[in-house]
Amino acid sequence: MRKSKSSNRWLKEHFSDIYVKRAKQEGFRARSVYKLMEIQERYRIIKPNMVVVDLGAAPGGWSEYVVQLIGSEGRIVALDILPMQPIKGVEFIQGDFTQDVIVKDLCIRINERKVDAVLSDMAPNLSGLDVVDQARSMNLAQRALAFAQTVLKPGGLFLTKIFQGAEFDAFLKSLRHDFGDVKVIKPEASRSRSKETFLLARNYKQS
Repeated sequence: MRKSKSSNRWLKEHFSDIYVKRAKQEGFRARSVYKLMEIQERYRIIKPNMVVVDLGAAPGGWSEYVVQLIGSEGRIVALDILPMQPIKGVEFIQGDFTQDVIVKDLCIRINERKVDAVLSDMAPNLSGLDVVDQARSMNLAQRALAFAQTVLKPGGLFLTKIFQGAEFDAFLKSLRHDFGDVKVIKPEASRSRSKETFLLARNYKQS
């Protein structure tokens, strides 16, 4: 079966990508870790002993980085619809975050303990149609925020990936209502042609 031109282009970009090479050299599972690493270096969002939820975790790049930062007294629960190879110190749930039963299972797993940080690197399956992909991305971000509002402790933080689109400004406004500080971030490790942006919301104001 012949690969399409777009597939060939992606493969060429992937294997020449400096972050892909760096991840292999430094032993990380995915290039995406460098997006979180840059945010961490700039804002110091993850600290020792934190309780963290990692949504859209597979293949595990963010989780394996976070577990190093929170230390043995911290806790991280990761979730993804895809399977993920085990990481020492990371509790993993495989399931679809858009299903209420999976979210309930996640809440049970954290055992009503308030969470310091909810991280979401979730992304939809891309259709190639910007309007569709942006709407799907927004739906995931809104679901992640609703979950964060349920489990975060006062002063907690929420970091989410999102594709900018028609509802972006309204979503940003809602974050600014619920959190004391909100940053819009485009990490250097994000591919230049990618429409992804990260929103970092800190100092949760629990109602």
